[in-house]
Order: sequence, then structure tokens, then C-alpha cells
Amino acid sequence: MVETVVLRIRDKLRADGLRVGDTLPSEGETASQLGVSRTVVREAYRSMSALGLIDVGNGRKASVGAINPQSLALLFDHGVQTNQASVQQILDVRRTIEIRTVGLAALLRKDTEAKEIAALATAMRVDFTASERVMEHDIAFHEAIARASRNPMFSMVVASFGLVTRETWPLGWKARASDEERMAHVVCHEQIARDIAEGDRVQAEAHMASNFDSTAKVLLTSGIY
Repeated sequence: MVETVVLRIRDKLRADGLRVGDTLPSEGETASQLGVSRTVVREAYRSMSALGLIDVGNGRKASVGAINPQSLALLFDHGVQTNQASVQQILDVRRTIEIRTVGLAALLRKDTEAKEIAALATAMRVDFTASERVMEHDIAFHEAIARASRNPMFSMVVASFGLVTRETWPLGWKARASDEERMAHVVCHEQIARDIAEGDRVQAEAHMASNFDSTAKVLLTSGIY
């Protein structure tokens, strides 16, 4: 019953043309409109809130939610933690998606975005001895590229990888045998940033593929499958 009501509420949102931030009818109003109990509507609202479809706050009406990567991030992490997906499989998906996003970013980025991406690559070099900061710059670098692709779905999906990345990135960083190998990882990001700034889609895609191939190899070497 709750699943059916969720779908009916979703259909009503579409029919009414509601957009992000628009308020939904109260639980009582929705129950009356759909011919179900208020308890069922409350559970449907809770389910939709957990998925990020609506925003339910204390003391105010539910409103249409904005898409965000958190639900997808938890799903990816759950898949890895319960052995339904491997880290290497996640990397393979990321590689496929991010080759496309970097190609689009090279063609569509704004000058301000190219500068932001370059600044994050530079920050990786500047903070080289502080691995946690390098990791955060690295994650932000990939998310900035996704935003520059002009496709909000790519931006959401790439951002959703952050939870798994924060668990595996430190292992990959340590698994690199020397500072020279770690710096090569940074240099690859600098090359990608230059490719984007120069609008070189082919090289940007090639360097992004190289980045993921290197990371996959390092993680395999350290025993992460």
C-alpha cells in the first residue's frame, strides 16, 4: 500500500507541475485525495524523504526535494560493504562516466571552471605531504569536472562516488611505492586540468583513462578487488 501511494504521490507531483521547493499538501489532505489512511501517507512521505524525493522538516509542510548524491552514495557504499559490488567494479563505472565528463568539460567549461579545476590540481601538489588534504582536493577536482560537463546527472553520479572513494583512496595512496609514484598521480591531474583549459577533449579523455587505469592497478596490487 505504501509503495502504491508513493507512486501515486509521484504522479500527482508531475500532474501538478511542482518544482523543487514547492510544497505538497498536508498528510491529511493527501490521505483524503487518495482515499487512504493518514498513517499510510505518513509512511509514504517518510519513504520519499529517505530517497530525497521530498524534503520533510519539523513544523513545516513537505516540499519537493532537490536531487542530491547522498542516497546514491549510500547505495554504492552498501553494495561494496555487503559484497554485492567490488571496488574495482565501482572504479570501472567511474572510469566510463568520467572519461565522458572530462571530454564534455573540455568542450563546455567556463573559464572560471577551468581555473577552479587547475587550482585544485595545484592544491594537490602544494599539500602533497598531507595526504588527507590531497584526497579532498582530488575528490573536489573530479566533482568540479563533472559540474563543468553541464550535465547535472553526471555531477550527481560523480559526487555519489565520494563515500567509497574516501574509504579506498588512502589505501591506494599508501600502496604507491614512492613519493615519485604519488607525484605522478598529481601530475596526471595537472595534465587533465591543462587539457580542459586548452579545450583538448582527446587528450583530456586519454589522461583521465590513464588516471583510472593506474589507480585500478595500484589497488589490485594492494589486494583490493
